[in-house]
Amino acid sequence: MEGPRLERPLTSVPPLPAAAMEGAGAVLDSARLFRYGEHVPEGTWVARLERAFAEHFGTRFAVAVNSGGSAMFLALRSAGVEADDVVLLNAFTLAPVPGAIEHLGAKVVLVDVDADLRVDLVDLETAIVEHRPKAFLLSHMRGHVADMAGVVALCEAHDVILIEDCAHTLGASYDGTPTGLFGAAGCFSLQTWKQINAGEGGIIVTDDEDLAARAILASGAYMLHAQHGTPPSEDVIQRWAPHTPNCSMRLNELAAAIALPQLASLEERNDAWRAIYGRLEAGVRGLPNLRVPRTLDEVVHAPTSFQFIADLPSDAIEHRLAVCAERGVPIKWFGRPQATGFTSVHRHWGYVEARALPKGDAVLAGLCDVRLPSDLTEDEVDTIVAVLRLAFDH
Repeated sequence: MEGPRLERPLTSVPPLPAAAMEGAGAVLDSARLFRYGEHVPEGTWVARLERAFAEHFGTRFAVAVNSGGSAMFLALRSAGVEADDVVLLNAFTLAPVPGAIEHLGAKVVLVDVDADLRVDLVDLETAIVEHRPKAFLLSHMRGHVADMAGVVALCEAHDVILIEDCAHTLGASYDGTPTGLFGAAGCFSLQTWKQINAGEGGIIVTDDEDLAARAILASGAYMLHAQHGTPPSEDVIQRWAPHTPNCSMRLNELAAAIALPQLASLEERNDAWRAIYGRLEAGVRGLPNLRVPRTLDEVVHAPTSFQFIADLPSDAIEHRLAVCAERGVPIKWFGRPQATGFTSVHRHWGYVEARALPKGDAVLAGLCDVRLPSDLTEDEVDTIVAVLRLAFDH
């Protein structure tokens, strides 16, 4: 086949750092993969990871759990959200996010997003007034950070608990404040294609001692909560211990040992991703029928993928994406009739009540998504650009 072709899979991930491999080896040598033990001294890998996250964000508490979805579920539950409460959720997100709300037995009410994939503040206020939600689970999906000043103002004015899904924004900020610090809690993911790759895992960061205590207990501490990296006082723990079930959502030692060294090199990877994203965005600028969502001036993003909106009929999008796939650049498309792989949208979630989302539906119909390994070379990025130009420049 003549013409541009990418020769490496976009699902590839860089090798783990040597320190992660050494930590993993130490855990395996010890055979102690469980984070707790009646004779385990302070300083376990999970506790060290919790202290490192709390120090990184400047929060009082960090709670490590077994997935980003568990982090959202526990953060909502620990903030006081109960079954049958209404939880708002921006319409551009991924299935584990409404799944965390459904896990609680709470009711998901979707909020529209604008042409740049950010939550629509007008519709957010409308939904707050109409549905009187207990909480807003704001998903910074694919790294697209909302107008956080506007979001916080609306939540505070109407006494709505704000929980942030930061699975795609570890290292991003709005007006100098890291995502995850705008509400009651921020929830992060350690899944393979996120900023830190532990295979699976999640972190909750918070300054709320009651939320932290409830999350620690519900994650399954077996009354060994003192072995956490950032535990609240014993008085706070005992306030909640008799009333909190063990939901068994702990992070294990092996995942923590792999994750911990990667936090130290986070900004190095994010800088690499920003350079990749910037080169790709510049390369496709000006293509007809292709638009890249705009990032707010206040936002420093942390992109692990690249999105564009194809303003074309469905069959034309399908054809162009087939051209890209043939040349080694597989592209996810949120406009497909059926959920495919990791890609789904609200109309695929039969457990979520339908709501009119005219802006979001219009942009999601043409939304395309390219995964970006953080070690892509400039030549590889230029090849992706060339493939996109071949497919879309007409």
